[in-house]
Amino acid sequence: MTWDPLAVPAQDGRTAVITGGNAGIGYHVAEQLARAGARVVLAGRSAERTRTALDALRAAVPDAWATDVRLDLADLVSVRRAAEQLAAAGPVDLLVNNAGVTASGKRAETAQGFELMFGTNHLGHFALTLLLAPAMSPEARVVSLGSLTHSRARLDFDDLQSRSGYRSMAVYGRSKLAVLLFAAELDRRLRAEGRTVTSVAAHPGWAVQGLTPARPPLWQPGPLAAVRSAPLAVLAQGKDRGAWSVVRAATDPDALGGQYFGPRGPGSLKGCPTVQVAAESAHDRVAAARLWAVSEDLTGVRWAG
Repeated sequence: MTWDPLAVPAQDGRTAVITGGNAGIGYHVAEQLARAGARVVLAGRSAERTRTALDALRAAVPDAWATDVRLDLADLVSVRRAAEQLAAAGPVDLLVNNAGVTASGKRAETAQGFELMFGTNHLGHFALTLLLAPAMSPEARVVSLGSLTHSRARLDFDDLQSRSGYRSMAVYGRSKLAVLLFAAELDRRLRAEGRTVTSVAAHPGWAVQGLTPARPPLWQPGPLAAVRSAPLAVLAQGKDRGAWSVVRAATDPDALGGQYFGPRGPGSLKGCPTVQVAAESAHDRVAAARLWAVSEDLTGVRWAG
C-alpha cells in the first residue's frame, strides 16, 4: 500500500494521547491526528509549553478538539496521576509514547533514582502503558517511538542504570532498544491473551527543527534558520515529516501488531513511511521477557492484561 501522509485515514471521535505532544515531533503527530478528526490529548510536564502548543494547534487546525494533561515521565508519581486522570476521562484509542530525553553528555537521574534516559524513555512509558491498559478501547493501538540508534546498542542487565563507563549517546541507544523490546513484548502478550489492542513502533529518521515549518507561537524560525538548515535537507527532514512514520503507525488500517515504521529514503533518514525491520537485537525474545520482568520490579507496575 502506498501511504499518503496528506490523506491520513479519518480518526473521527478517537481519543489519542501523545506524550511530549507539546513540542517537536510529538506536536506534529498531534496536529496531524487532529486534522484527521482525532480528539488529541497533549501529555507534557510544562503547563506553559503545553498551553503554547495548544494555541499553535488550534491556529493550525481551527476545529481541533484538544486538551492536555500534566505528565512527567521521569517521576512515577506523576505517571500514576496522569494515568488516573486519563482513565477517568474515558477510553483511550491511541497511545503515542513519543516523549523522550536525548543524550546530554552528563549522567542524570529520575525522581526515583533511575538513569534519566532509561528511566524516562523506557520505564516511564512502560508504567504509563500498563497503567492505561485497562482503560484502552478494544481496538486501541500503542505506538512506541524508536530511533535508528538502537541498532548499535546492547542491553547490559548488570548495569541498566549505566553507572559505569557512561557515554550518553550509547545510553540513549540502549534506552531506545529497550523501547523496541517493550513494544514487541507488549504485542506478544496482547496476542497471547486474545486482545485486539495492537502494539507497533516507529522512528522519525533524521528530523531537525530548522527544517520544520513555523507554528507560532510554538515555533517561529529566525531569519537565518532556513539558510543554516538548508544543507541538511539532503539527508534530513523537518519534525513535521518526521511525524509521518508515527502517524502511519497510529492510523494505518492495515498495520499489524509488532510492525515497525520508518522513512523509506536512503539510510531511512527521510521520506514517506514504510514498514521496516528493526535490528536483530530488538527481536531478542529472551531479552524482551527479562526486560519486562525487571521493569515491573523497578516501577512497581504489573501487567494486568
